[in-house]
This record gives sequence, C-alpha cells and structure tokens, in this order.
Amino acid sequence: MLALIQRVTQASVRVDDNVVGEIGPGLLALVGIEPGDGDAQVARMAQRLLGYRVFADAGGRMNLGLGEAGGRLLLISQFTLAADTASGMRPGFSTAAAPDLAEPVFNQLLQTCRARHPAGVETGRFGAHMVVSLVNDGPVTFLLRA
Repeated sequence: MLALIQRVTQASVRVDDNVVGEIGPGLLALVGIEPGDGDAQVARMAQRLLGYRVFADAGGRMNLGLGEAGGRLLLISQFTLAADTASGMRPGFSTAAAPDLAEPVFNQLLQTCRARHPAGVETGRFGAHMVVSLVNDGPVTFLLRA
C-alpha cells in the first residue's frame, strides 16, 4: 500500500459534477492498493496518515501530525499510483491490486481512519471517474509506503 499525501488548505472531489468529499486544512491522500495488502498494511498506513508530522508547530517546524494540527483527511483511491513505471513508455497495472481485492482494503483503511480521527475523514467514490481539486500548502508532498 502506498499513499501520496499532500498538505492542503482545501481539497475536494467531484463525481458527475457533484461534490462527494471536501475538506479545509488537512491532508489529501491518494491511496494505491497492491496485491497482498491487508490488515497489517491498513494499520500501518492509518497510523502514518494520521500521525505523519507535516504540520508546523509554534516554531514553524514540521512537528505536528494531522490530529495535533486539527486538520481533516480526504482519502482517494487511485490504482494508477501502484502502476509499474520502471520500463517503457506505458504503465503496467499488474502491480496494482484488482478492484475486487482493492476495494475492501481501501474501505477498511477508510473505516480505520474514521474511527481514529474524529475531526473528519472524507472520501471519493471507489472506481469512479473523479475530479480532484486541491490547494497544496507549501507545497508539501510525500510518498508513504506501508
């Protein structure tokens, strides 16, 4: 499992011209599920998403996690993140979990984050064509692996 996280001042996701998820300050996480991902990866990724220190403390240093900063989380499933891009000019998707395997894992991550982060967790719609808008704060962007 991997997640591309971006610290944002705001972010939203639309499906069919309808906003289905929206946050103010917090993190946007694009999540790719790989074959074999399960409980251990979900637990580790939830811990990292909610605790990764990318928010400024009183001294201006990145020392606060999402919960400490009071931010919200927007989780978006993105199978292309798990693509094999090592060779050629076209991505391969054998390194991404099939949708029927990935969706339950993504939903488990979503539920785990919601249970641990009462400040708010939003999401898009698994498998849908989504239009994601964001204002990256910093810019601050990291690739996390679980």
